[in-house]
Amino acid sequence: MKTPFDLAEARPGPAFTVTLDGREIEALPGQTVAAALWSAGVTSWRTTRVEGRPRGIFCGIGVCFDCLVTVNDRPNQRACLVPVRPGDAIRTQEGTGHDD
Repeated sequence: MKTPFDLAEARPGPAFTVTLDGREIEALPGQTVAAALWSAGVTSWRTTRVEGRPRGIFCGIGVCFDCLVTVNDRPNQRACLVPVRPGDAIRTQEGTGHDD
């Protein structure tokens, strides 16, 4: 069976490590934060401000704000747009992500 890499004829560089709430996750060059999290089996990384409902990727193109995460201490980063880099420290986010 062909993998998505085979179908796209993708030849990504070597994997590297990032963390999500301190847990090591493997990522590939060119992936967004959302793609790396999904590849690791993580589908929710934010909760809503009022009701605490889980959120992850929704639109995948940066139009909505469901995929917000904190990356390297910067809150409210759209995981679907931010390229993942070696050593990134990603944190799940509650509500707005600001220290209110």
